[in-house]
Amino acid sequence: MDRDEVDRALARLGAEHEAVETSLLALQDHAGRRLLEGAGLTGVTKDRWASTEQAISLLWGYFDAYSAALNDPRERRARRRWPSREDLVELTDRLRGRSVTVAGSATHPAPSITGPAKLSEQFTLEELVSRMNELYAGSLDMVVTADSVWSALPARIDLLSAELQRTRSLAHSVGVRPGEHPAGDELEAITHELSTLRAQVISDPLAFWRPAVGSSAPGGGRPDTDRYDRAARALEDIRREIEAVLQVRQDSEERLLRLRDVLSRADRTLTEARSARGEVLAKIAASEVPAVSGPPTVLQERLATAAEYRRHSQWHRLSPLLESLEREAEDELLRARESLGAVTAPLAVRAELRGRLDAYRAKVARHGMAEDPLLIERYDAARRMLWSAPCDLRVAEQAVLRYQQAAREVLVPRQAGPSGPEDRRGDS
Repeated sequence: MDRDEVDRALARLGAEHEAVETSLLALQDHAGRRLLEGAGLTGVTKDRWASTEQAISLLWGYFDAYSAALNDPRERRARRRWPSREDLVELTDRLRGRSVTVAGSATHPAPSITGPAKLSEQFTLEELVSRMNELYAGSLDMVVTADSVWSALPARIDLLSAELQRTRSLAHSVGVRPGEHPAGDELEAITHELSTLRAQVISDPLAFWRPAVGSSAPGGGRPDTDRYDRAARALEDIRREIEAVLQVRQDSEERLLRLRDVLSRADRTLTEARSARGEVLAKIAASEVPAVSGPPTVLQERLATAAEYRRHSQWHRLSPLLESLEREAEDELLRARESLGAVTAPLAVRAELRGRLDAYRAKVARHGMAEDPLLIERYDAARRMLWSAPCDLRVAEQAVLRYQQAAREVLVPRQAGPSGPEDRRGDS
């Protein structure tokens, strides 16, 4: 190396020395490293930190050797402005040759870091910088990873735990407690999970890290939040359930009143159907009349139970009971209306036949044929059947049909006029 090459090498190695020193000091002051030193570590983090601590010790040992090895050529170069050939040969050997000897006993490196233990190792200055960079990258990755997990998960767990406590207070206020309601048991399970998760994150943060695929940068990846996310989703589901129960507490009285009204209407409808059935059986003959069920006593009993739950503020039990009662009460009212319709169907048929008979009689009267003897005879026969009790609907319907037929036979020639070919009554 000539003089200029020596000066450039010294400048470059000096800059690298400053960069390494700055990095080591930053690593020494890193918050994650200080936390690791004082933490009760377990699992993979404990093993990794043991190796990292040895790597950091080895780094300082290498750095001290590097500093000493760099000071000697600096001093030699500073002695003369124009170094001799012997000086340049010596400087070249120090700057490019394996001039740095690091004693293995000085740093006690772990075999996992540097391979089998050696009494000493020799490096060029550039090789030593490369070795320090490797050890620094691995140590920084471990420290940054642990610090990232500690910065992300415990704070989020604490926030979720605070939300959990608020939800538990609300749950207790509406009677949702462990052993009495599934949501109470789930809250206890989430509480235990968050407590366990936080302790594991604090003691073994590296177990909750997902490295980024293909990334070689220190701390490349993200915290593994799967367990936290599952607990958060479970708590959100329970919170919605508790809010629904709270809503029940607010509108339970109105819903109970509506339920009583629906069941009362169903009861009145069934009473009307039973009364109508007796009327049908008395007034209509030869007709199948379906039986009418009794009042919804089971629903009334459950409604009384719901009122009891409300009096004792057992909202978690009242909520599902009200939902099922509302569905079943509407179904009961619908069945009562269908039963009334089925029972009164014969009366509706009789009313339809009466209306049809009177309509044809009015039509005949408009055409001046009301005094026709055949029509009078058939009308009276049909009317006696429809207005007598019990009424045989099948026979009465036949009588109405006979009257309709006679009315059509009388009205057709009448409507055709005097000149019509079928107006025999006009000819006579």
